[in-house]
Amino acid sequence: MASLSLPRVLQQRKTSLELERENFEKFQCISIGKALNPIEAPLKEKHVRSAIIGTFQEKGAGTFWMFVLRQPIHENRIVAWKFCHVLHKVLREGHAKSISDSQRYRGKLENLGKYWQHLREEYGRLIQMYTRLLVTKLDFHRRNPRIPGNLQLTADELEAIGENDINIFFQLSVEMFDYMDDILNLLRAVFEPWSKSNSNSMTSSGQCRLAPLIPCIQDASQLYDYCVKILFKLHGALPADTLTGHRDRFTKQFHELRTFYNTIKPLQYFKQLITMPSLPENPPNFLIQAELRTYVTPVVTLPPEEPIDADAVVDSLIDTSETSSLVGDQIDAARNGSISPDVLAERDSLIDQLHQENGRQRQEIHRLLSEHQNIVESLRSRILELESILTIKSSDIILEKQISNDLRDQTANLVARCQEASDKNKTLEEKYQKFKAAYSKLREEHINLIRTKADVDKRLGSIKLLHEQSERRSAEAEQRLQELIQGQATAEQEIQRVAQARAELDTVRTEFDAAKTEILGLAAKIDFITSEKAVVEGDLHDLLAQKEELDVRINDLQLEAEHSKAQLKTNADAALYELLLNCISEADVIVQTAVHGIDNPAISAVTCTPDYLRSLVSPALESLDELDNVYRGYLQDPSQRSQLARSAIHAAYLLAVYLIHAKSTSNTATDITFGDQMTDKCKQLGSQSLIMLGNIKEKSSTAQDQIAIVKSKLKDISTQADTLMNNQGNADVIGDLVENELLSMDKAIEEAATRIQDMLNKSRAGDSGLKLEVNGKILDSCTELMKRIRVLVKKSRLLQTEIVAQGKGTASTTEFYKRNHQWSEGLISAAKAIAMGANFLLEAADKVVAGNGKFEQLVVASQGIAASTAQLVVASRVKAERNSNNLAALSEASREVTQATGGVVATAKSCSQLIEDNEDLDMSGLSLHQAKRLEMEAQVRVLELEQALQNERLRLSALRRHHYQMAGDNEG
Repeated sequence: MASLSLPRVLQQRKTSLELERENFEKFQCISIGKALNPIEAPLKEKHVRSAIIGTFQEKGAGTFWMFVLRQPIHENRIVAWKFCHVLHKVLREGHAKSISDSQRYRGKLENLGKYWQHLREEYGRLIQMYTRLLVTKLDFHRRNPRIPGNLQLTADELEAIGENDINIFFQLSVEMFDYMDDILNLLRAVFEPWSKSNSNSMTSSGQCRLAPLIPCIQDASQLYDYCVKILFKLHGALPADTLTGHRDRFTKQFHELRTFYNTIKPLQYFKQLITMPSLPENPPNFLIQAELRTYVTPVVTLPPEEPIDADAVVDSLIDTSETSSLVGDQIDAARNGSISPDVLAERDSLIDQLHQENGRQRQEIHRLLSEHQNIVESLRSRILELESILTIKSSDIILEKQISNDLRDQTANLVARCQEASDKNKTLEEKYQKFKAAYSKLREEHINLIRTKADVDKRLGSIKLLHEQSERRSAEAEQRLQELIQGQATAEQEIQRVAQARAELDTVRTEFDAAKTEILGLAAKIDFITSEKAVVEGDLHDLLAQKEELDVRINDLQLEAEHSKAQLKTNADAALYELLLNCISEADVIVQTAVHGIDNPAISAVTCTPDYLRSLVSPALESLDELDNVYRGYLQDPSQRSQLARSAIHAAYLLAVYLIHAKSTSNTATDITFGDQMTDKCKQLGSQSLIMLGNIKEKSSTAQDQIAIVKSKLKDISTQADTLMNNQGNADVIGDLVENELLSMDKAIEEAATRIQDMLNKSRAGDSGLKLEVNGKILDSCTELMKRIRVLVKKSRLLQTEIVAQGKGTASTTEFYKRNHQWSEGLISAAKAIAMGANFLLEAADKVVAGNGKFEQLVVASQGIAASTAQLVVASRVKAERNSNNLAALSEASREVTQATGGVVATAKSCSQLIEDNEDLDMSGLSLHQAKRLEMEAQVRVLELEQALQNERLRLSALRRHHYQMAGDNEG
């Protein structure tokens, strides 16, 4: 046998890493199992510390969650309560990755809280509030990943988180206020009922309930300190009126926290575990910045923890008694010499082989460690290389941005220069046209002057001809004068002719001088015109040269402008594509916000009618159709980016609105399963919408198929909403039904009171002795109960009239009941129960008076009426004003009904005891055999009655479940 076991041992041997992992998981399983035991006692610190150390060994909380979810947290309330405590400490003190690993289990925490909130005893409500606090803590760290789980920050770290942005500090203060509200709600829920019951903090049950307050006190103290510092910073940067809500909220939390500290300080249990911080009498005045210097940070101190002995912990968690006994037996056998030499030799050889195997394993471990170190070094070098590349890329991106900005500025300058050159060209063109007009005018004047000069030259030629003629005439005249002198006969005639010729000569000379003067003026004017012409021609040549230069520059500017325009178009296309991606990302954020809003516990109180939800379906489907068409066009023509961005944001907005209203509509469902199904479909629609937007962003070919899937999910939710609306159709007749049931209740109570009075009169007339006494007491107590019930019903009707008058507005009473159909159904159920209880009480009293009834029937009937009246009071109190006089009167009447019910129960028991005392067995004449036989028969009867009692209790619980299901179906 020993020779066969050696290969088997060698084959089944595991590596050291596998053994270490197996031991780690076994150790964690035992620690968590012992920490979450169902005993109502506080957690043992060593078990919780083992779970926390496990998160550091694993560098995460995966193993912790794997074993925690195997515990009966849905079956045992103590296990669920301790689970919340352990998870809180792991999130605070565990590895930093424990928070991120726990984010995926956020939905399980919410479901656990919803499951236990239906439990009426205190632990159910406490578990629900503790899970809400843990979900809030996870959300807080998800939004602020730089804040550790234990909330311990230095002043510099707090400043770094705020990034010197007052908006970040403003939002951070709001999130801390929400966190503090959940802590205070849990503290109040744990401590108030505990303090009212005068429980002892040193008992196991009391410590089990109070133990989770310690990490809550630690969180609250640190949140209070950060809120004070952030509010002083906000008041230093923002107006005081803007922060009025912050101050009011902080003041309320301050007083609640200070009251809680002062209340639990005297408790002996907390004195041993934690030192409570001290808060001042009044909150800080944030309007005075100088008070920040006198502010003292509250400090929570815990006693020093004992060092963890791993061996001791393992010994306490793992039972090694059996192994120790086996080893001891083997050692004793070896000492006694009962082991054969072959076995010892085989054992020695096996030990040698194991030593060799151990050496090989150590070499393998060293090799793996060296390889691991080499891999780590290579990864570190790769990380440094990537970081350098990232730095270079970042600088390149910054340089590219600067170049882009410079090109944008140069393009703007070129456009301005082009515009300036165009304006200057227009000015030169106008100036050129003016010079051209002036040149044309001067040219015409020059031509006219040349023509005038030709006329003057022609006139001068004629004048010269006349001068020559006059000279000839003068010569002829002189000749003739000589002739006249010679000829005295003709002398006088010749003298006259000479005088006339001289006169003509003077006239010609005068005309000649005038013509000469005019010629000189014309010559000067011609010279001036010639000089002006030369100047104009020079300016014209300059203008032509400037025009040619401007034409060249304009051509260059046009080429440069066309190049800049092409570059601008390229940049604009890139910017439009980036804008499209940003728009789709923003649409993704809109849908994600709606999906997160579905899981928000605060929205569970919001309701929406299915009819209004139906009106939102058509716009959402139309937006999806438009998105489908635009996306098809975008694939063919990328210039349709702006239409695609607008359609994506529009569709995302309508889907987000529809998701929120669909979740609100699911809150109106009386069937919790139906509401959860509708909520799950809303989450599926949100997930598919996110996938659709991601495909559109990546230009995937499956985007159109994804749009069709989103449409299908949207139509499924619409179908469920129509089903919910059909189920709520009975609300149309709820108004008339309320009045009828209330009248039927009044009538049943009146008839029961009248019949009880008739039975009392008949009993007094026909009965005597003990029977008369019993019947009288029973009927008097029933009459008193019915009288109190009549008063309560009257007060209830007055309060309902007040509620309807306050809430119906301009609508009718029937319309008010119809609009509040769930509340009205509660009134109907209470009224039916009271009427049935009155009839049952009447029948029980009739049977008891007749002698064939049981007093227990009276007790059950009276208790049923009391429960029904309590239901009526609660249903009326839901919509009543807190300070209503009718509500106070109704509460007083309810207490009187309870007292009257107690009177009926007490009377029934006393009458039953009276009859039993009267019918006592006379045992004076019994023999020993008869007494023994009667004793055995009594024991048999007792066993039969106990079995019958057990059966009846099971039957009662089954009937109650069936009644609860039928009531839920009727309300749905």
